[in-house]
Amino acid sequence: MARITRNDLEAMVNLLNLIAKTPKDPYRKEGDKNMANIGNYHLSGCYGGWALHQMYNDAGAVRDVFQCGHMPARELYEMIHAFRIGFETAKG
Repeated sequence: MARITRNDLEAMVNLLNLIAKTPKDPYRKEGDKNMANIGNYHLSGCYGGWALHQMYNDAGAVRDVFQCGHMPARELYEMIHAFRIGFETAKG
């Protein structure tokens, strides 16, 4: 079984943003300010693990999509994969 890397996770998140038609980057520049791209999915890394966050409001607040905190890369990869399939199925 191949090791899941940060690049693997980022590729899966980029695909999720593409399918969901949400911005690829969490922030955009407007003048000299960084503004949050609401709806954007992105990775959070902490404690040696990873979580999927979604930009929630203009102030840059995020929500933990799976509400599980940070987890090993393989576990998150599989959860994002299942989430993506569910999203595509619901979208029709």
